[in-house]
Amino acid sequence: MNEELYLSFENYLSNEFSSEEIIIFENRLQNDIDFKEKFETYKESNRFLKIKFSPETVAFKENLKAIAKESLVENKSKKGKTIQLRTYIYAIAAVFVLFFGLHLFQNDNPEYGDFNKHEEAHFTERGDLVKSLKLAQDAFNKKDYKKAIINFELVIKEYPRPEIKYFYAISLLEENRFADSEIVLNDIINGKSIYKNTATWYLALSKLKQKDYKSCKAILLTIPSDYEDYTQVEKLLKSLD
Repeated sequence: MNEELYLSFENYLSNEFSSEEIIIFENRLQNDIDFKEKFETYKESNRFLKIKFSPETVAFKENLKAIAKESLVENKSKKGKTIQLRTYIYAIAAVFVLFFGLHLFQNDNPEYGDFNKHEEAHFTERGDLVKSLKLAQDAFNKKDYKKAIINFELVIKEYPRPEIKYFYAISLLEENRFADSEIVLNDIINGKSIYKNTATWYLALSKLKQKDYKSCKAILLTIPSDYEDYTQVEKLLKSLD
């Protein structure tokens, strides 16, 4: 875990965040599945330490921030007393073995972030909605998916072309609006556009992001081998076995 993430978990659990930081942190918990899972694992490691190493855990937690910044040989508690080295080492071992051990097991499965390499959006349509379409295109390419969604929705009401719905669906997926994204993707899949197979790929990625590996694999198996990015399909299928 990187230092910033490690410290943010501890600061939140220790009630050291400002009210604004709490709101930002809790919003991320709601919208970032991977972040939430790592946080839950971290909380479990804390519960383990409380059971296994109390009262030494109190002193140990005072040094968590220091651990994230540098490797320490000796550390001091609030009262200035040196923590017994053996206890300290066991405590560190427990939290890291528990956290990273569980994290390694979780990482046996493929991650959405390994496959969400989106092509850039480039639209050439003209008309009254060109401004909103340009805003949607630019926002998408800058990964500002919330803004992209707003503008795509303005366009799609009057101009529901498959390529526009395709990028709209990806934007919804990136914002974890899975049900909405899958409705749009299935609409493309049931049509006859050139985006049919690509939409199927993203439907599989939607299941992957939700960690529904069984459905993800089943959808991947429906993609024909002549799909232009079939090497990615094979890569994901292999990692799911």
